[in-house]
Amino acid sequence: MHVHDMTWFDIESYLQHDDRVVVPLGSLEQHAYLSLGVDNILSQRVALEAAEPLGVPVMPGVNYGLTPYQTAWPGTLTLRMDTYLSLLRDLMDGLARQGFRRILFVNGHGGNAGVRGLLQEWMMDHPGTSVRWHDWWSAPRTWAKVQSIDPAASHASWMETFPWTRVDGERDVPTTAKPMVDFDVLRALAPNDVRTYVGDGNMGGVYAKADEVMLELWEVGVAETRDAIEGPWSA
Repeated sequence: MHVHDMTWFDIESYLQHDDRVVVPLGSLEQHAYLSLGVDNILSQRVALEAAEPLGVPVMPGVNYGLTPYQTAWPGTLTLRMDTYLSLLRDLMDGLARQGFRRILFVNGHGGNAGVRGLLQEWMMDHPGTSVRWHDWWSAPRTWAKVQSIDPAASHASWMETFPWTRVDGERDVPTTAKPMVDFDVLRALAPNDVRTYVGDGNMGGVYAKADEVMLELWEVGVAETRDAIEGPWSA
């Protein structure tokens, strides 16, 4: 359940019997022919669908992340590393003060994963808490499902093309497969060079699969995220 649909009375009542909470993390960045908000849309939706049967509250998503390499595309905004670290620390501090002791970050953007070390540092300073990080799209069962469908899958390709990430428009989406980029080359490029190298934004693979295929993948992602909410927890 989303906290937007709850009152403070509801949170107080919830904390009397449970101390888990989910925080979706995303990014605002180019996704070729898809919405700029793909990572936000997917992390928030998978978190909500996974948490609903468990009755665990889901906080509003963090809609901006770490994506400096994509900033040459219009519409992409990035935070600096120190800003993002401070933001996550403040969120964990606030949740702990409220009484939440088990925090799950459901992350939808690969560029955010570089801050994971903060979680161990924060737990060191907050005994009795447990914080987990869940990259929902690359979790073992979900990624295995991606690979079973088509191993050529990457940023802004078919694996992110769900009915709720597409944008109605006049542009024709290519029907051919795009060669995978070389990520070792990509990591050494400045933003303008990244855009020149990648082109339309798809980093490899076909642009779309049938909706029924995508819904099968989605079911795996939701189930695996629900398992992450259930544990294991150290506190």
